[in-house]
Amino acid sequence: MSQAIGDIYRVGDRDNRPWGSYIVTGTGQNAAGEEFCTKDITVKPQGILSLQSHDQRRETWTVKSGELTVILDGQRLTLKEGENVKIPLQAIHCMANLADAPCVVSELQEGVCREADIRRYVDANGRATETANSAQGSESVRQYKLLEQEIAAGKSGQAADATTQKRRVSFAFI
Repeated sequence: MSQAIGDIYRVGDRDNRPWGSYIVTGTGQNAAGEEFCTKDITVKPQGILSLQSHDQRRETWTVKSGELTVILDGQRLTLKEGENVKIPLQAIHCMANLADAPCVVSELQEGVCREADIRRYVDANGRATETANSAQGSESVRQYKLLEQEIAAGKSGQAADATTQKRRVSFAFI
């Protein structure tokens, strides 16, 4: 079950997206009295989420398995299993998986946890975006475009590898 734009997340909410999927694993209030929501996010190989920010929540991402590529305020980071990154309020960010295996990330949201609190700057899936009006925002957009190019090159490289492999198998039977 996916969440409507203004709804509060509930444990068990899940959704499949072009980049992968998520399931809500926990909700409640933290020690400061703020809402929190935890999700397990699975990013498929060569998957990328939108470049976005949040006005009312911050996030912590911890890689449970695989390798995660992160853009955070114009910087590109690579996280391996067990590593984490904190996404501050209003930071421009995205996650991507450049590897050949799924990447599973535990996401902790703190603040107002709603789908409505997403400002998108670039979206690989055609959703509405707005302009990032800062030097960090511009650099984040540039980094995102580079990631998209790497993903496209990786996908075409995988297709070429598969074709080569099929030819090898075909020649083996001749």
